[in-house]
Amino acid sequence: MEEGLNKKAILALGGGVRLPEGFVLPFRISHSTAGPGAGFGSAVFAFGKYRVKKAVSYSAGEFELVVDGDRLSMTRRGEPFIDEIRLEPVVRHSPEQAFFNLDPRCMFHCAYCSSPLLDPSEDKHLSTEKIMEMLEESDSQYGFRCVSFTSGVVGSIQQTVDRMTEAVKAVKARFPDVPIGVEPYVVTREQVQQLKDAGAEEIKINVESPSREIFQRVCPDLDYDGIWEMLGIAVEIFGRGKVTSNIIFGMGETDEQMEQVMDRLCSMGVIPGIRALRTNTINMESMGEVLQGVERATPQRAVLLAQKQKECMVRHGFDHMPLKTMCMGCGCCDLVPFVDF
Repeated sequence: MEEGLNKKAILALGGGVRLPEGFVLPFRISHSTAGPGAGFGSAVFAFGKYRVKKAVSYSAGEFELVVDGDRLSMTRRGEPFIDEIRLEPVVRHSPEQAFFNLDPRCMFHCAYCSSPLLDPSEDKHLSTEKIMEMLEESDSQYGFRCVSFTSGVVGSIQQTVDRMTEAVKAVKARFPDVPIGVEPYVVTREQVQQLKDAGAEEIKINVESPSREIFQRVCPDLDYDGIWEMLGIAVEIFGRGKVTSNIIFGMGETDEQMEQVMDRLCSMGVIPGIRALRTNTINMESMGEVLQGVERATPQRAVLLAQKQKECMVRHGFDHMPLKTMCMGCGCCDLVPFVDF
């Protein structure tokens, strides 16, 4: 396995990056309201074919950015780590991609999710009109190759799907050739079909854990069997290889359970996305209440499971990464088969 993949795993699962005093990033800092970096200012660091989005500060960090003229490198706890580092611009939440969180608020209470726990000032109030303004600005500054939407569930599941549908239609009307991905919580076939009819080409419906017991502890308000049903329906509507599902590891599950759920997803035509649990000052308390005594996910395990993920995909006829949008299209938080290795 390539040394670069191991270093990406260490960087992705490690702490933040300390910037040198007086150093000014050449691109704006990203302030995400979803994903592992929600609630923290971050930047994208690239080396070779790999890239990782990391929280940045001028005061502390497990990693340190080193500036030597025009050359950037990175140390880890003062020791050399990566010889050459590049900084990549974030379009919206992601490099090369405009990825919007329509609303960080949520009526559900998943223990690992930081979005509903953010300071209310982080709510960006993204109306469709505001999204289109942001897209026009991003198009003129950087360009983008895809657009994606996620959202907390606010009001009701149907209201949230309707809100996402409106945004998808507006983007498709203005940028008809740009792929669009959606990450909704859906409970009916009609909701899945609604998003496809609006113009979405890829969909992510997250099973979250390979263990029903763990799922019920960390996502007590969600329907585990219903999610699996929606995944099957999504494949029927969007097509094989156009559906993905996040599986979080580091919550007490076994490697065998991870392999079993990856195999089940691939056999359905769903691309499994595996993600290490990240805990931080925002979600630490809620995670501690439901996962006492669970060991933190390690970079070594991340690499091992990513290898199993790729092997599973190949075994089920996926010889490349078919997804273009959302997390698989970004590749900043996870190890992505056929992209990173």
